[in-house]
Amino acid sequence: MALEINMANFSVEVLEAKETVLVDFWAPWCGPCRMLSPILDDIAAEYSDKVDVVKVNVDDNPAIAAKYGITSIPAVYVFKGGEVAATSIGAKPKQVLEQEFAAYLK
Repeated sequence: MALEINMANFSVEVLEAKETVLVDFWAPWCGPCRMLSPILDDIAAEYSDKVDVVKVNVDDNPAIAAKYGITSIPAVYVFKGGEVAATSIGAKPKQVLEQEFAAYLK
């Protein structure tokens, strides 16, 4: 299960993380977000030695969403070394996400 991130722990859990971090920007009312959630949980379990997967509720954390220009959700951002390294917008099958983020899952 992905860790819920907020303003209080975003810096430590994402920006200062040693591991690569997949950040799922989502909202409870978003149907595609709910479809994507179990897929990201699978990726978190399967690639736990390569990446951490966390979730940011954009309704509860608008400042984080604004900082990263989140205008469509679900949005999955890959952070490496505190910087955005890759992005994926929209609900996609696991295989597509694995292809898009292959460089970070090896």
